[in-house]
Amino acid sequence: MSETNEALGRDIVEAAVLRGSFRLRSGAQSSYYIDKYLFTTRPDLLRRIADELAARMPEGTQRVAGPVLGAIPLLTAVSLVTELPMLIVRVDQPKEYGTAKQIEGVLQAGEKVVLVEDVVTTGGAALNAIATLRQAGAEVLQVLAVVDREQGGAEAFAAASVPYQALFTKSGLGL
Repeated sequence: MSETNEALGRDIVEAAVLRGSFRLRSGAQSSYYIDKYLFTTRPDLLRRIADELAARMPEGTQRVAGPVLGAIPLLTAVSLVTELPMLIVRVDQPKEYGTAKQIEGVLQAGEKVVLVEDVVTTGGAALNAIATLRQAGAEVLQVLAVVDREQGGAEAFAAASVPYQALFTKSGLGL
């Protein structure tokens, strides 16, 4: 891990790791919680994270995508850094008003998309987003995440045949 990346990891832990008893989106209980909003709402951290994710963007990426709601600040920052158009994916259900879309933004069948995630536990929300994107005709090149809690997400992406990379892992951050 580079010195820059190491410093970023320390800053994310300092800003966003909370100790206590928490129920995760997956339903599991945890003694710590990585509050993505505590790093995605800070421009100093958000810019550095977006730069690190942009540096890992695979060749040929045409769009970046992310699940609603948590990944949106991160996705927007990555879109600004890479100048790639973004897609917002509703993973639970399409909105029930207006255009009733499940994917916001413009996606043409066959376009190459990278899914951006903040914190991955089991990968459930990202896998739902991947299924939605594939159903709309996208080719999902990779999932890029900020932190992998090492609780099955990497294996789930491998099973779905999607390359996966996280800037940081739970063990790498010393959690």
